[in-house]
Amino acid sequence: MAGSTPQTMTTSTKPSARAALSAALAVSATTLSIATFELAMADWPSGLVRLGVVPLVALIFCGCTLWSATLLLRVRHDGVKFALPVLVCAATLAVLVYAPLQHIALRLDFDRHREDRERIVARVETGELKPNVYDNENLIALGEREPRVSAQGNAIIIDEAGEGAYVLFLTSRGLNRGFTGFLRVPPGGTPGEFFEFERKPPSQIVSYDKDWYFVAN
Repeated sequence: MAGSTPQTMTTSTKPSARAALSAALAVSATTLSIATFELAMADWPSGLVRLGVVPLVALIFCGCTLWSATLLLRVRHDGVKFALPVLVCAATLAVLVYAPLQHIALRLDFDRHREDRERIVARVETGELKPNVYDNENLIALGEREPRVSAQGNAIIIDEAGEGAYVLFLTSRGLNRGFTGFLRVPPGGTPGEFFEFERKPPSQIVSYDKDWYFVAN
């Protein structure tokens, strides 16, 4: 009787198939969420959070995948249910590699905030909204009363040109003046004429609709 105790305790410490699957699903769901909305976390100062959260989640996902792979050793004795966690991790990895998660998130962001952004552009063009940051003649701080349509504390960057106003709604703002965002160009204008690109050419320009582009430098 006493001799059977260690065996019972050893068996009880092994993870059940349900617990292993739940852990794999939780880690995979968190990983996919972070990968999809990574840009939204890149606003300063939450960029500091991004530098810690993203590597940490990646490390946890790698550890979970390796741990799930070790459960394959139990398939022969305990059933194929122990293969499910590693299949979940493998499917998650395939989505991370092949699915355009950030493009999906950007499209959702663009569609969700488009009407609010177009109203703000109209107010800029009529002169109702003007630069209001004392040390930056191109920056308009919209404040908390306006719909949250831009990163960097809900601020937009404008560039008055002959053909109209360029208005940049930030999705992220990094160090060394790097940024990503949705740029509305005036009729007849081109994204490359935006003044921010005089210092550093754009690394990415993607058309989202007439006069609307996703840009990055």
